[in-house]
Amino acid sequence: MQTDERAQSDTTAPEGEGTRSGVNLPWIVLGLVFVINGFLADWFLPESKRVGDLSAMIGAFVLGIPIFQRVIRDLKAGLLTTNELVAIAVSASFASGNYREAGLVAFFMLLAEMIETRTAEGAKASIESLIKLTPTRARRIVRAGESATRAEEEVAAKDLCVGDVIRIRPGDNVPADGTILNGSGSLNQANITGESLPVDKRAGDEVFQGTVNITGMLEVRVTKAGEDTTFGRVRNLILAAERTKLPIMKIVDQYMGFYTPLVLVIGALVWALSHDLKVVITIFIVTCPCAFILATPTAIVASLSAAARLGILIKKVSDIELAARINAFVFDKTGTVTTGRLAVSRLNAVPGVEPADLLLTAASAERYSNHPTAKALTALAAEVGVELAEPQDFAETAGKGVAARVNGAQVWIGRELWLRENGVKGDIAQSVDLDETQGYSLVYVARDGKYLGWVGLSDQTREEAAVAITGLKAEGVRRASLVSGDRKPVAVRVGKEIGCDEVVAECLPQDKVEFVRAMRQKGYRVAVVGDGVNDAPALAAGDIGIAMGAAGSEVAVNSATIALMNNDLRRLPFLIRLSRMTRMVINQNFMFGILFVLGGLCLAWMKFITPITAAALHVVGSLIVVFNSARLVRQGEELDPAEAGAPAPAAASQPQPAALTP
Repeated sequence: MQTDERAQSDTTAPEGEGTRSGVNLPWIVLGLVFVINGFLADWFLPESKRVGDLSAMIGAFVLGIPIFQRVIRDLKAGLLTTNELVAIAVSASFASGNYREAGLVAFFMLLAEMIETRTAEGAKASIESLIKLTPTRARRIVRAGESATRAEEEVAAKDLCVGDVIRIRPGDNVPADGTILNGSGSLNQANITGESLPVDKRAGDEVFQGTVNITGMLEVRVTKAGEDTTFGRVRNLILAAERTKLPIMKIVDQYMGFYTPLVLVIGALVWALSHDLKVVITIFIVTCPCAFILATPTAIVASLSAAARLGILIKKVSDIELAARINAFVFDKTGTVTTGRLAVSRLNAVPGVEPADLLLTAASAERYSNHPTAKALTALAAEVGVELAEPQDFAETAGKGVAARVNGAQVWIGRELWLRENGVKGDIAQSVDLDETQGYSLVYVARDGKYLGWVGLSDQTREEAAVAITGLKAEGVRRASLVSGDRKPVAVRVGKEIGCDEVVAECLPQDKVEFVRAMRQKGYRVAVVGDGVNDAPALAAGDIGIAMGAAGSEVAVNSATIALMNNDLRRLPFLIRLSRMTRMVINQNFMFGILFVLGGLCLAWMKFITPITAAALHVVGSLIVVFNSARLVRQGEELDPAEAGAPAPAAASQPQPAALTP
């Protein structure tokens, strides 16, 4: 009963402002009671028809007030909508003395109006629940600019400033983005990243506004507050997406202004041919295109809800439609299909040395180094439960290696040249079977002049990368390319591991842009996937730019049209499936809406339906569209968010982390 534009504005109104329709349930119930009383009076007091007529007339008048209020508002604004068709139909029934008919017609049309204006709100329940999780209070213990801890004070979350230190107790919502200073805990980050399992956090880790602290007491220094937080940007992106429109929605708006005059002309022709007022009234009712208008916005909002629940933020709803036509993906390497940090791939100890002893010696010597190699070794030691020794006489030589005393023995770890400079003899590199040109980093370990073995490290390929590409190809993606600024052997190795069709290496940012443009010129619909930090030009060059790991990264959120709030690439196949299903549902709704109007016109002309029947069918048609769209809200619900892709390929050539070989 409204144009699509009006429906959109109603459903995106600020909370508490209400809808523009002015329809409320108690008012409808009051009018319906009088109309029903009119029928009951006829049945129980058939000799006093005036009692029934009076009750039905009051009911029709009460139910007609909201309809005529909208008409007056529309005409004052210079709008001509389908509200006028409903007003004419109700007026004609009322003027002809059919008060019960007028009342029922008004009731059913108001019921359809309520469905229309409240549908999007129901469909975006998951989004609204996310937005309502914005914390309102915080426990501050240090003000920005001060160093002394003060007594805990409860303040409004909106009053927090960057630099404040806050305390977060178990069960609290995190009121601002920040860095943990003291304490550790387990946080539910599903609202931001879509991760289904809690994430353990400790000192130095980031926390995000809107997440929930499950266990542990945390002291957090605020780094972002208010609208600047990740949660604030997520909320704004969702609301902005709901206000954008698909091309088909714009077409509906463009031609809706001609629709009402056309129906009025049809009604005039029918009256001229039949002189049957009931047929004309029925035509006005069945041509109100509620089902047609609801077709697209209900599906879009439901799709946005499903995507947001899994941590996929879609800035423009047009990208939902476009994603269904993507047939090529271009991936950045570092930080996208790889983790962007070194991890131990191999530990190779010489005969007579246990791998655990090699790890203990190397990680203990590197314990206080900030080099990526040291971080990888200490991380592996912590993972396998090796208790590190306290190094003595620690000394680090840039570009060469580390020297330290571990358990009383002198240890050297670093390049082969570093060990030889310190008197280590033998064929140090003889047993190495990894090629450094393929992206592996090698360090050698010696103790008291005796060579112990070597450690191979690499930028690990994400475990889910190969699964994601397999899933994309199962969805009909024809081409998956890896474009990297790294050396060719490194890029080729990673591309082979994840199953890319094409690998382009040693690319500058402009080269990546040219590659994407060349693919588009060949007729491909291209999605570019990057970490959003140094891939902004390439992300903008594709039909769709997808930034991953966007939680906490303002650059990532702003540089792409779609943002994955965590680093799980398996969301990409789900995005394609959701997009295609959304397009299918929109087409189904659209065709149903058209057929409903055309079928209603035919039935009205053949007098198979009355005004009351037409109004009841109007409600049924709207509900069919709503329920059809609501299927999208639950998409992905049966999947763990971390598994929202294809099953793992049978043979994936992933490197085994930390293979301990003697």
